Amino acid sequence: SVTLQVGRSGFVVKRFFPSLLRVCVCVCVCVCLGPNYAMSNGGGGAGASISTHLLDLLEEPIPGVGTYDDFHTIDWVREKCKDRERHRKVTHHLISESLAGVIDIAADWLNDLKEGVCLSAMWFNHEQCCWDSNETTFAERDKCPQWKTWAELILGQAEGPGSYIMNYFMFTFWALSFAFLAVSLVKVFAPYACGSGIPEIKTILSGFIIRGYLGKWTLMIKTITLVLAVASGLSLGKEGPLVHVACCCGNIFSYLFPKYSKNEAKKREVLSAASAAGVSVAFGAPIGGVLFSLEEVSYYFPLKTLWRSFFAALVAAFVLRSINPFGNSRLVLFYVEYHTPWYLFELFPFILLGVFGGLWGAFFIRANIAWCRRRKSTRFGKYPVLEVITVAAITAIVAFPNPYTRQNTSELIKELFTDCGPLESSQLCQYRSQMNGSQAYPAGSDAAAAPGVYSAMWQLSLALVFKIIMTIFTFGLKVPSGLFIPSMAIGAIAGRIVGIAVEQLAYYHHDWFLFREWCEVGADCITPGLYAMVGAAACLGGVTRMTVSLVVIVFELTGGLEYIVPLMAAVMTSKWVGDAFGREGIYEAHIRLNGSPSLDAKEEFPHPTLAREVMRPRGNDPPLAVLTQDDMTLAELQSIISQTSCNGFPVIVSKESQRLVGFALRRDITIAIENARRKQEGIMLNSRVYFTQHAPTLPADSPRPLKLRSILDMSPFTVTDHTPMEIVVDIFRKLGLRQCLVTHNGRLLGIITKKDILRHMAQMANQDPESIMFN
Repeated sequence: SVTLQVGRSGFVVKRFFPSLLRVCVCVCVCVCLGPNYAMSNGGGGAGASISTHLLDLLEEPIPGVGTYDDFHTIDWVREKCKDRERHRKVTHHLISESLAGVIDIAADWLNDLKEGVCLSAMWFNHEQCCWDSNETTFAERDKCPQWKTWAELILGQAEGPGSYIMNYFMFTFWALSFAFLAVSLVKVFAPYACGSGIPEIKTILSGFIIRGYLGKWTLMIKTITLVLAVASGLSLGKEGPLVHVACCCGNIFSYLFPKYSKNEAKKREVLSAASAAGVSVAFGAPIGGVLFSLEEVSYYFPLKTLWRSFFAALVAAFVLRSINPFGNSRLVLFYVEYHTPWYLFELFPFILLGVFGGLWGAFFIRANIAWCRRRKSTRFGKYPVLEVITVAAITAIVAFPNPYTRQNTSELIKELFTDCGPLESSQLCQYRSQMNGSQAYPAGSDAAAAPGVYSAMWQLSLALVFKIIMTIFTFGLKVPSGLFIPSMAIGAIAGRIVGIAVEQLAYYHHDWFLFREWCEVGADCITPGLYAMVGAAACLGGVTRMTVSLVVIVFELTGGLEYIVPLMAAVMTSKWVGDAFGREGIYEAHIRLNGSPSLDAKEEFPHPTLAREVMRPRGNDPPLAVLTQDDMTLAELQSIISQTSCNGFPVIVSKESQRLVGFALRRDITIAIENARRKQEGIMLNSRVYFTQHAPTLPADSPRPLKLRSILDMSPFTVTDHTPMEIVVDIFRKLGLRQCLVTHNGRLLGIITKKDILRHMAQMANQDPESIMFN
């Protein structure tokens, strides 16, 4: 007889058996190295020839085994065991970076199309149209003969009530057209293309399966509708959806490499790198993108994914710089250059902006979640097209009269961040020292505000109220909608108002003890643009509860590395204030609203409960559905599957001993049975099903048995019934478990799944346990 032994440390074969060596290699790749296996050509009913054993071990893998159903959680432990010997670089997706550049350019063009058109080149936006004009003035640099408003084209006049009404009508018409087209495309072709996408990306990265969410149709429709939604003027941004677009590209390209397409855990490493690339192209912040993926999005982030994400973000930033979508030969979206440093006394208004950001974040999360919950529970949510059209109409009608709400939100933030100087013609820079002809004050000097500044502050105050209200109702619509830019706009408006107020206070009361040391008459002191930048970071931090990644993104976004301390102070203050009202950020709140089975690593579990209090079955529950290792028929197995909804079944030695053998997934059992009936003859309803290495002794007239050992997990994760739930929850988070079995002295007692933990946590928080499940 020939004996082949495969052990935990490897295998032993003779050097002069090269063919047998190849057999051993195949066995080691296909079989988890566990307890020793022995094969011999013994006789009798339970025996088998060496050829039969080799065929059993070397048979082709069953197609479909190891995959997951839609809306199920992957088994991280099993996925990590796959393909450990192979190494390949993460694919970095140039298409996502190119799409980001195209989205930026197209959104700017469509946004300006609402106000007019460039006659010399239809594809130019307003700014590009007037670049080559020699007839622009300093005060009206945005007006040139090549650019015509709709009133000039239709009525032939640029001024007057009729012209204003025509421009008003065309602005609203184009806004409604873009919004209607966006929501219609989403509803008909890709329902998953709506929203920000970041809550769902976080859920997917935690191991949940949502088929089609990262597919090619979702990518195509989200790219098109994102341009339309931004151009419609709704209070939303494109930065969050760009993370979804990048992850779609990463998911599609991962199918080119079997290592990633066949391993869900490896695929999530690609998606982590893709999310970093998405933030990199959205803001021009490659380092901030990596930290965003690490802090906010990723669930499993090993060290090798860190540098791969960094390289992906680097390539993304390089491609974006090559496209030059901002038209300023810079990578960053809001480049600023301040001429004065910040002073110690300014920390007080910076912290006040942090308080405002935290209060705004807490208010927005509660209001938006309440509205989204109402949308889900009422008939209003059944008419997404009507809702989008209604919100778009209100937005356009209210936004047009105010120049700060009419313009693109990114342009508004850029104007609020900008430091006043001799080359700025904005209303925010109309100070009295500029009123004497051509005598312009040096950039950054304090001066008395002219009526134009106070008029701008009044308009900004109205814009602040408008943005706060409309952002609450816009985020969650059935169109692509990001939250980064609207939140930053709200903070930038508040920051600019505070900055101008502090500036005027320092100008008129420079002898106060706060200003005496730094703010002499005519000296550089206060920079209102810096306050806008700090306020933007504070409000975004209050909504998302990001800290490190947010500070890095903002100083990469603006180039203001010198002002990192005010940014840190404001962001931390906004987080502390927001956490006082609730520790959830907006993305975690939406994950909980959708009922996705995701365990937030930031959430603590302080309750002193034990595993036996959470496991099933307990109390009056029906007994746990289990399989025995070698004394069940195929009919009995199918009966258990049809009568239960469990995703998997523990396999025990016998009903009497209750000793645990392993764990088999429901999907794998179903696929294995179908495959056996299709490829093997003699499989009948009274065929014996066994999970052991050798078939049990059967009568001579028995039908062919069905061996299912290949789908059995021989090392399921187990805990004892006295294990504290705090440890169990920590194990689920760090190992990404799908379920664990509860034992007592080796005897199976029950099972704990991720949903059981979520139900228990909801119950401990006095919530309805069933209300948090996936909907």
